[in-house]
Amino acid sequence: MKISVPTETAPREQRVALAPDSVSRLIKQLKVDVAVQRGAGLRAGFRDEAYQAAGATLVDSAAAFSGADVIAKVQPPDATEIPRIDSGATLISLLRPGHSADTSAALAQRQVTALALELVPRITRAQSMDVLSSQSTVAGYKAVLIGASTSGKFLPMLTTAAGNISPAKVFVIGAGVAGLQAIATARRLGGVVSAFDVRPAAREQVQSLGATFVANELVNKSAEAAGGYARAQTSDEQARTLAAIGNHIKDQDLVVTTAQIPGKNAPILITEEMVLSMRAGSVIVDLAAETGGNCALSKPGEVVQVHDVTIIAPLNVASTVAFHASQMFGRNIFELLKHLVKDGALQLDPNDEITGAMMMTYQGKVLR
Repeated sequence: MKISVPTETAPREQRVALAPDSVSRLIKQLKVDVAVQRGAGLRAGFRDEAYQAAGATLVDSAAAFSGADVIAKVQPPDATEIPRIDSGATLISLLRPGHSADTSAALAQRQVTALALELVPRITRAQSMDVLSSQSTVAGYKAVLIGASTSGKFLPMLTTAAGNISPAKVFVIGAGVAGLQAIATARRLGGVVSAFDVRPAAREQVQSLGATFVANELVNKSAEAAGGYARAQTSDEQARTLAAIGNHIKDQDLVVTTAQIPGKNAPILITEEMVLSMRAGSVIVDLAAETGGNCALSKPGEVVQVHDVTIIAPLNVASTVAFHASQMFGRNIFELLKHLVKDGALQLDPNDEITGAMMMTYQGKVLR
């Protein structure tokens, strides 16, 4: 059985699907062959020599897809890559379910089985395969660094010969994986951190990290949907949420937003009126920019200044910490392949609760 790792060609993508440590584990534990395109890991900090030492075979771009039973990628294949995937092969990558109908149709036409990493079910035995969680951890960490480097203020309290410096106030909206990592990072950097979420479990997690939980009265047991995500709010709930955020945000120096709803546009939680109320020099880092953004004034992929507030809406943040993001991504794929490979052969069972949930295409059909 052969697993192939091609170079990522999508804009802004610096990660690689398998880092050398995961390649080594695949070869030793699953007894498979791994082919890596020359230079595939270089932007993430992994030289070809590291892959060779791990046991991989290096191939040129022309052979990056050829003869592979499994193609491991980060981003979905583009129109030039899909025809290079062998009929009957299995693709494991991010596939943007709900936003990639043309890609799914093209893969199905080539009889490629496509497993979307976004669809790993949120169950205990699939936690180690959860790419969204691992990459959200990276994004939450980096978001605070982006905000801190843009802000005109120190995050920690400092005592200097020029007098005492008050710590910056950091507000994190959404306490999922990215939000909790943002809280932890801001706390490590010395900021006074507060956070908001509507899920009861989030309140305990926020407080366990030493942050203040905002608007306890809005926490609702019914706010949590399947998989631990927040459900879409009613108009009345949304009005109360916006009022609570608006009252709190005006005194904050750095705001990190992370609230997203699977399969839908990100909810608008920071209005223009809120931005207008913020202190001059404040910074907003909108991690929900990929799905439209939590701030009404965010422009995905851009940095704008409105009402003396800097609004940063970065895309593919995890890719900017490419070394560790790739290691985590590769370990997720390794754990998935441990589940799929039996006695050196790939076993795809559409009735399996993990495999079936991830299938976008199978036996020439588009499943979702």
